[in-house]
Amino acid sequence: MSQVLDKNSLNAHSGVKRRNRVSKLSQSEVITIMVLFHQKGYRCLKHFYLNYVCKHMKDDFPQTVSYNRFVELQKRAIMPMVLFLQMCCLGECSGISFMDSTLIKVCHTKREKQNKVFKGIAQKGKGSMGWFFGFKLHIIINERGEIIDFLITQGNVDDRQPLKDKTFHTKVFGKIFADRGYIGKDLFEQLFVDGIHLVTKIKKNMKNALMNIYDKILLRKRAVVESVNDILKNQCQIEHTRHRSFDNFITNLISGLIAYAFYPTKPNINIDNLQRIG
Repeated sequence: MSQVLDKNSLNAHSGVKRRNRVSKLSQSEVITIMVLFHQKGYRCLKHFYLNYVCKHMKDDFPQTVSYNRFVELQKRAIMPMVLFLQMCCLGECSGISFMDSTLIKVCHTKREKQNKVFKGIAQKGKGSMGWFFGFKLHIIINERGEIIDFLITQGNVDDRQPLKDKTFHTKVFGKIFADRGYIGKDLFEQLFVDGIHLVTKIKKNMKNALMNIYDKILLRKRAVVESVNDILKNQCQIEHTRHRSFDNFITNLISGLIAYAFYPTKPNINIDNLQRIG
């Protein structure tokens, strides 16, 4: 005779006992706390949760759980968090976009072989600041500083590789302004067929080419995407080396991107003034 287990009972699967108790904190509350953490400028999630949320936000979160339990609940909120980011927090392309990648270090390169959390997942790569161990975050933004799309890759992936994947730039049209790391004849032709004009500076060993003055001015404004990366890493805290699981790394990164979407002021470019010049 089959037994009907109570939702609060211990459920044994493959010899491992698991508790089916309903959590006091809902997934929406977990996501809200994670986003608040990135907006408040705290560097330690544990300190923020125990000393701010549990003490000063009792009216908003009356049924808080222990910190260890909260860390477990983050894993359940990954998919709702990703869907919320995709559906509600990304901007729209206006025909002018800027692209760049930023390094997400998970530990010092001297400790890469000792790192067990990201073993077989993170990879060693080289950026403008030297060698690192971790991942790359590729983002495309519009002139208003809103993130149109993003992609997370391993640290050894070439910056041009995401653009070769058509699914990454399905929301983009018009012109994309990027740095010299995206130069590639095959990539330029592939994007041009897809209705995208890739604009970059040329290298010293390349022949000079005529460029519209409007494109030259916008190419000089490409630093706006680097300002967005700076906010994500230094204010939204998407990068730190204290992760204890890959799931928590993802929740930290995604919640940081959501927090940026709610920033009242973002790095932007006044296109109207540039059009008068052009």
